[in-house]
Amino acid sequence: MYIAMNRFKVAKGSEEDFETIWKNRESRLDEMQGFREFHLLRGPENEAEGYTLYASHTVWESHADFVAWTKSQNFRDAHKNAGNRGSAAPT
Repeated sequence: MYIAMNRFKVAKGSEEDFETIWKNRESRLDEMQGFREFHLLRGPENEAEGYTLYASHTVWESHADFVAWTKSQNFRDAHKNAGNRGSAAPT
């Protein structure tokens, strides 16, 4: 098993938009060999810095399956608009 993780700092007040983007995106992960699970976790708000911390993780059967995902057209399609979503974009 291999777990790949990401962290996102989302501007305070943009949490709902951020979560909606994740819920409605077309990732096509389920088409990839070795993909098992995806989870998006909402962490604590950092009042002083003005963001809410999120973490996502995918579970793969093997590291090789994860690497194949990162080199796939499905990966490029799923990430083509990353960072171009206004205030809901992670910082």
